[in-house]
Amino acid sequence: MIRVMSVFGTRPEAIKMCPLVKALEADSRCESIVCVTAQHREMLDSALEYFGVKPDYDLNIMKRGQTLTGITADVIMGLESVLAESKPDIVLVHGDTTTSFAAALAAFYAKIPVGHVEAGLRTYDRYSPYPEEINRNLTTKLATLHFAPTELNRTQLAREAVTENVTVTGNTALDAFAYTVKPGYMFADEKLRGIDFDNEQVITVTAHRRENQNGGIENICRAILKLSEMHPELRFVYPVHLSPAVRNVVFPLLDNHPRITLTDPVDVADMHNMLSKSFFIMSDSGGIQEEAPSFGKPVLVLRTETERPEAVEAGTVKVIGTDTDRIIAEAELLISDKAEYDRMASAKNPYGDGKASLYIIEAIARYFSKE
Repeated sequence: MIRVMSVFGTRPEAIKMCPLVKALEADSRCESIVCVTAQHREMLDSALEYFGVKPDYDLNIMKRGQTLTGITADVIMGLESVLAESKPDIVLVHGDTTTSFAAALAAFYAKIPVGHVEAGLRTYDRYSPYPEEINRNLTTKLATLHFAPTELNRTQLAREAVTENVTVTGNTALDAFAYTVKPGYMFADEKLRGIDFDNEQVITVTAHRRENQNGGIENICRAILKLSEMHPELRFVYPVHLSPAVRNVVFPLLDNHPRITLTDPVDVADMHNMLSKSFFIMSDSGGIQEEAPSFGKPVLVLRTETERPEAVEAGTVKVIGTDTDRIIAEAELLISDKAEYDRMASAKNPYGDGKASLYIIEAIARYFSKE
């Protein structure tokens, strides 16, 4: 059996890696081992609980006021003994978090092959998103197997002379829907249960990225306030990240507004079902750019660039930045122009067929059959 260790530490990673873990557990060729770093403790645990994934190892590194340097050092040091004890044949990491880069480096030091899930995404701006763009570039250099969501991601890897052991798989984000999206779904979050999604036009908002914490989130909040004044038929729902740098801006501006619902971060099933019931989405998240198009929901990306240009080309998302007037204008276009809304809502999701986990496992099996 191939001993496959999956390492992740944040909620977005867990949402995309847990379907792969479940597929590994069901495959007789593989022995699945899970190590979490708990870079994000509370939000990670809710995703693990939902998918029924129990880690074999938990580094529990999260600290108040943690720094990128501290996360990197703690993951490398923690994984050294874990890898020595568990002796995996391959370590899987996801995307672009500091956990992923540090885990890949720890595996490299132990001379264990690394498989990079969601490989080949690029903005070509090392400081945007920060530190994610450099994390994924460095992880590419450390990885042996590369699981690219799209042909464009494969092409971007080839530009960097990475052509061996590259497999286009689609994105595991879509695999998660088989576990989360259900007819007649009842929300776990009490505030979401109080919203009439059938009769209200709900705009879901998420914004938390570091590059937006220097005025961008405030601009987003002011746009929401203005749109609420202009359109009393709208309801905005904003699950607010636990970071004080986000909450200390959002709550003073938006709390206690009759048509703006602020919640703590919601679990993965609540989020996916909320996306499916929304009118459209405004977000600086990367994952939502992949998820929302599956539900036919336009996404306005609250960033100045995206590492997911396939979605822009397909027409499912539009990158609009964080200027307040621009946000208002682009939202107004979707609200008032049915043709523009329908154009974005009907665009095809470019991120695969929801079977990425199976394609990843087949690529791993092929690699080890040649060893």
